Amino acid sequence: MTVGTTMRGVVIKGGRRIAVQEYMVPVPRAGQVLLEMQASGLCGSDLRAIYRPENPKSEGAEGYRGVIAGHEPCGRIAAIGPDVSPEWIVNDRVVVYHIHGCGSCRECRAGRFISCHSETGREAYGWQRDGGHSDYILASATDLVRLLEPLSYIDGSVIACGLGTAYAATLRAQITGLDTVLVTGMGPVGLGAALLAEKEGAKVLGLEVDPVRRKAAEELGIQTLDGSSPTIKDTIAKLTDGYGPSVAIDCSGHAGARLTCLEVAREWARVVFVGEGGSVTFDVSPLVIHKSLTIYGSWVCSISQMEDLVEKLVRWKLFPQKVVSHVFSVEEAEKAYALFDSGNSGKVVIASPSEAKRWHEESH
Repeated sequence: MTVGTTMRGVVIKGGRRIAVQEYMVPVPRAGQVLLEMQASGLCGSDLRAIYRPENPKSEGAEGYRGVIAGHEPCGRIAAIGPDVSPEWIVNDRVVVYHIHGCGSCRECRAGRFISCHSETGREAYGWQRDGGHSDYILASATDLVRLLEPLSYIDGSVIACGLGTAYAATLRAQITGLDTVLVTGMGPVGLGAALLAEKEGAKVLGLEVDPVRRKAAEELGIQTLDGSSPTIKDTIAKLTDGYGPSVAIDCSGHAGARLTCLEVAREWARVVFVGEGGSVTFDVSPLVIHKSLTIYGSWVCSISQMEDLVEKLVRWKLFPQKVVSHVFSVEEAEKAYALFDSGNSGKVVIASPSEAKRWHEESH
């Protein structure tokens, strides 16, 4: 890489339009590193908030400023700017925690950059600062999480948001081997939540209306029920010895699935809402008060939780790339987004030629 080298980057135009544009490779400033991108996942929030709307909003946490897209970056350090801790060296493999916080507020000091409320200091990669759908990305060294061997770069891109989100939900629910866990919505986040709950020793049931996603979950060994069945509540009761699940996690964002979580959960159960968007209406007394349910909202894990997750995945020998169904190049970004938007896929990732080749060889 030399001064003046150009790179490609993907910009989301709204209205389901994608552009691949040319940029100069940036030079890291103080506290920054330049990463050679190896994998960058697509996320449902990109579809909902940027890709589908004709005019994506430009303000707030989900405001898109026309930057290079992709908030699930994973790569290797190619260059290091001044004032970066010596713990980071060239060729280190890293995941980028996708929110850069102000670093000064109470939430940032606890590692919860996602909850930073600074109007000027909080920026999300792929939303307000350049993201990972490119050949290179500038990242603040404070946002890096070390990618341990033998996890792959595609594993890292799944960890960067989707699996990190699922992990936060399992932590909120305090899942143990004593639990029976229902996960509604078997997209990438739901698959991750189910796989993590199983590793914690819980019995897991999935719920999904889409037959393609149901099949994908079953292929991963997750017992998955048809959410459109008129007898689904009776089936869940039968599979949980008449008690219902002790934990229910909704990853779909759909009102019906959220209501099902509340209805089938046993007394004193924990219910976690993870799926974005939509609403739900329910009768509070019989479903929540009289059953003594605890309802949690869960967004994204903290950076320290992400570090813990990486360590656990290595110990568990759980490789998140198993939820990935398709890998594309930067030039194929339009095709990647169209496929992901169709719902006929698992996790979709944009990757470097070498990482794509490795994934195809291992997956086929």
